[in-house]
Amino acid sequence: MPFTPVKPEKLSSAVVDQIELLILRGILRPGERLPSERELSDRMGVSRPSLREAVATLQDRGLLETRAGAGIFVTELLGSAFSEALTRLFANHDEAVFDYLSFRRDMEGLAAERAARFGSDTDLEVIQKIYDKMCAVHSKRNPADEARLDADFHLAIIEASHNVIMLHMMRSMYQLLREGVFYNRTIMFRQRTTRDNLLDQHKLINDALQARDPVAARKAVEDHLTFVETSLYSNRKTEQNEVIAKQRLEREHHR
Repeated sequence: MPFTPVKPEKLSSAVVDQIELLILRGILRPGERLPSERELSDRMGVSRPSLREAVATLQDRGLLETRAGAGIFVTELLGSAFSEALTRLFANHDEAVFDYLSFRRDMEGLAAERAARFGSDTDLEVIQKIYDKMCAVHSKRNPADEARLDADFHLAIIEASHNVIMLHMMRSMYQLLREGVFYNRTIMFRQRTTRDNLLDQHKLINDALQARDPVAARKAVEDHLTFVETSLYSNRKTEQNEVIAKQRLEREHHR
């Protein structure tokens, strides 16, 4: 018979398993600092030697890193699935921007549908709280805060879809967006009309999710990202036209 003796699990192995799951599920995020050794050992009910052994194992696996005088952190590299060479390639070609938005429309539409079906009440509460913050910030006209909350809102939907592969893939995509690889997010929040439209679109997404309507949630996300794509295309066209207009003006100066 295919049975073997059961060995009692080492405490350090149980700690490793717990921290790995927190990272996998996106609860511990890339670059996030863990509590102090004392606090962590108290919370998990293990000795410091067991905790240190677990941390060493997770460091060997590339999941945690120790920074001198600062503490233990989730490895930053977990937030990026793209090489530097590929990132530079994305940044240098407009084609990548619109392919990126098309990819987001497909993936986030699916995530919204899943979130409406499978998200817990707590998941939807998180999304609602972020949307409420978006409304509060809207009146303050701070593009940086609006852009940050916009990203948080979309990532909360992806988290609520409860698919860890999608979560880590899309988090990497958003990291590139935060770094301005695809486009400068804050530019979209500078014009009043665009800002109002964006908030209205997020309201439709949130309303559909809170109503647990998967079809409406998916459509609202797809419509929103189509608007973003159209706005960016229009902005790029305007910039190109301005370059040409300046060349014509310069020619007139020299005639």
